[in-house]
Amino acid sequence: MVTAAPPVPLRDRIAALEDAFLSPYATRSYPARRAIAEEDSPVRTPFARDRDRIVHSKAFRRLKHKTQVFISPEGDHYRTRLTHTLETCGIARTVARALALNEDLTEAIGLGHDLGHPPFGHIGEAALDRRVRERYGAGFRHHEHSLRVVERIERDGRGLNLTEPVRDGILRHTGTEAPATLEGQIVRLVDRIAYINHDIDDAVRAGVLHRSELPRAEIAVLGESGSARIDTLVRDLVEHSAQAGAIAQGEEVGAAMGRLREFMFERVYLGAAVQAEHERIERVVSALVEACAERPPPPLAAGASEAERVTDWIAGMTDRYAERAYAELAPAEDP
Repeated sequence: MVTAAPPVPLRDRIAALEDAFLSPYATRSYPARRAIAEEDSPVRTPFARDRDRIVHSKAFRRLKHKTQVFISPEGDHYRTRLTHTLETCGIARTVARALALNEDLTEAIGLGHDLGHPPFGHIGEAALDRRVRERYGAGFRHHEHSLRVVERIERDGRGLNLTEPVRDGILRHTGTEAPATLEGQIVRLVDRIAYINHDIDDAVRAGVLHRSELPRAEIAVLGESGSARIDTLVRDLVEHSAQAGAIAQGEEVGAAMGRLREFMFERVYLGAAVQAEHERIERVVSALVEACAERPPPPLAAGASEAERVTDWIAGMTDRYAERAYAELAPAEDP
């Protein structure tokens, strides 16, 4: 009788595949660098394990009820923070595959990058930052809070014990410092590619913009439709990154994207339709901060200061939960 050879362990198979097929610039899946050492899974790479922990987290599920741009829009097809996350993740994984980088790492960072976003989108983030800075002297940044969520808050304060490259990519997907890995740098850039283009789609749907108002020079470079623009941006990113051995855009396409982003800030993100909600969101967030400061909520992480207890609680709220909590505080206001 011929006895079948025992299967090659997953770690050895993945290491051999990565050596054979991944770019020398790609982050290798092994060894797993975690704050608390764990045995490797026999069926998942460390980064795939991180991805699954993020997807199964409470913070990830709450993203479906957090604003992307438009607060409580009338319609079923507007983006939420969850759909933005999924679109970012899909585009980023396409880029990673084309550049022979680590797809599992890219996906884990993409799925986790916005876990710390508070309710009401960037208006809510700015309002929360102002209020906690005034009261406690410490501000709020969603990328920093995303890291706190996975390290200190999830799993009833135990954290997800993610690998170092995933934590680094989550923290540095925005801000002054670039991620240490190329995979993290992909997510940092693709985050912008995704939101610029899907926010155009939502702004047109909401009647805030008409397609004829989009800047023609930039549209001529990037494409008439959202899918065409994303395809142009991805192709350009892959081509120039492969040539440079780094994550890079071409001068013409990168500049056009930058100008289109500036247009979106002027007309949409800081425009009248979105800013019309600003005063109300400021009022809601201010009332929640004051209420939580007067009666600090239970800590969501061990050793949390009063400022952390307040920000952890409010940042974790969905839009509808925050609205409900505010209505209980001030039922006569904001009918």
